[in-house]
Amino acid sequence: MQRVRRLASIAVIAVLGTTALSACRSDSSVAAYLGDRKITEAEVTSVLEDATSRVPSPSGEAAAGGAVVRVPSRSEVVRVLVLGDVCRRLTAERGLQPSERANPDQVAAQFALPAGSRYVQQLAELYTCLTAIPADQQVTPTDADLTDLVARGRRAGVVSPDERDADARNRLSQGPQLGTALSQRKVLSEALDRDEIIVSPRYRPLEFPLLSFSDGSPAVSVLIGQAGPDMLVEAR
Repeated sequence: MQRVRRLASIAVIAVLGTTALSACRSDSSVAAYLGDRKITEAEVTSVLEDATSRVPSPSGEAAAGGAVVRVPSRSEVVRVLVLGDVCRRLTAERGLQPSERANPDQVAAQFALPAGSRYVQQLAELYTCLTAIPADQQVTPTDADLTDLVARGRRAGVVSPDERDADARNRLSQGPQLGTALSQRKVLSEALDRDEIIVSPRYRPLEFPLLSFSDGSPAVSVLIGQAGPDMLVEAR
């Protein structure tokens, strides 16, 4: 499955109020609340342990291109579990169907992740789901969007120190990719707000890239989870 977009001349990969809780107690076993559902730290650990068990030995094969296979971080697992759940609910409610299907083996090779792992399967399912998110009404980038884009581009090294901000803005905003990513972000952000997602402070800020620069760093991301309290709580 093709998950490649272009931002100007740069190859990019599309690698997309606290809920009222009464009689609450602190619960360090919860990684995130998704409305009336939750993702536990035990679930995150289980996904990581499965990924770790599938990493080739030092004498084994590396991922395609010779990259060393890596285990995802806990934050990466949480964001895929959360956004995957939200995306599935959103597409089911609207009767949306994916336009493409991500191949898990290709996802594993592209990101140097353990082939056959649950995490890779969940990530591939998320990418598949994201292709169903409407992006036909492109969002015009605001001044803040463009300022953030250029700042991210400078950190990624795709905007040189000598290039003026105005020139970088014009170059990076060429083509439909930016507007499409912003449109997807708008739809997903509304769904995330509606579902009252609260992420444990240990993982905040948590974001998922909808458009990335050639080095894999995010150009446009969706922020996952409301700010919430400093301590995650559970209703009893």
